[in-house]
Amino acid sequence: MVKKVIEKKLLPKENLYQALARIQRDLKAPKNQHNDFGGFDYRSCEDILEAVKPLLNGCYITLTDEMVNLGERYYVKATVVLANGDEKIQGCAFAREQEIRKGMDLAQITGAVSSYARKYALNGLFAIDDARDADTKHAKPVKTVQAFVMAMKKSLTKKNIEEWEKKIKKTSGYDDDNRAVMLRKLEQFTKDL
Repeated sequence: MVKKVIEKKLLPKENLYQALARIQRDLKAPKNQHNDFGGFDYRSCEDILEAVKPLLNGCYITLTDEMVNLGERYYVKATVVLANGDEKIQGCAFAREQEIRKGMDLAQITGAVSSYARKYALNGLFAIDDARDADTKHAKPVKTVQAFVMAMKKSLTKKNIEEWEKKIKKTSGYDDDNRAVMLRKLEQFTKDL
């Protein structure tokens, strides 16, 4: 056993992208939570963190939130950073607060939205597929949103930016979270023009 520990220490240090690939490959984050009202199982932000911690091998994770105004709504932008001291990789996700949520005060609503955004930031960074989760059943399928974004990227010009913005706001079948994703992508693509 001592020999294995010594050999492990003598292995070359992983760069951060190798560590991320290993974590994505080995991570198992089961859906340990159950929603009795909706009748579905899901994983929480805490479940993901608990599953990823043993895989870090010298890397560390930080999670931060900030409030961002997009259009007429405020969103919680959660950012997850995976770092090893020399390099860092980050991912982010947005979630918005409901104006009213029965049985919760404003601080509880913000905390729930923060946890939700953090969960999806972790999902993005660690390649966890929640597309078939029950808590995303009301969202437009991921493939459809991705197809919309890819079509926008291919045909976006300086002359049709406003046209794409109007299309995002008026196209039916997308919820506000999906529209926020599409508007962020439009803003990102516009900077690249």
